[in-house]
Amino acid sequence: MISTTGARCPHCGWPDGAEPFQVVSRHSTAAGRTEWTRCGCGSLQVRVVDGCGMRVVSRSGPAEPHSSPASR
Repeated sequence: MISTTGARCPHCGWPDGAEPFQVVSRHSTAAGRTEWTRCGCGSLQVRVVDGCGMRVVSRSGPAEPHSSPASR
């Protein structure tokens, strides 16, 4: 998937169109598809993929590390 914006994750600097990212869900739309993905840093992203390419239209902050019960 090639990003049409050339943007990078503001949290880790990884290019939007590069691996690693995990597809969380994918939904077809009339114009293409919407994908919810997770960046390598844990940021949840909403990507629109259509005839113009791929662009991230929304993203969260990185995932907070979970603490184990033993470390509390």
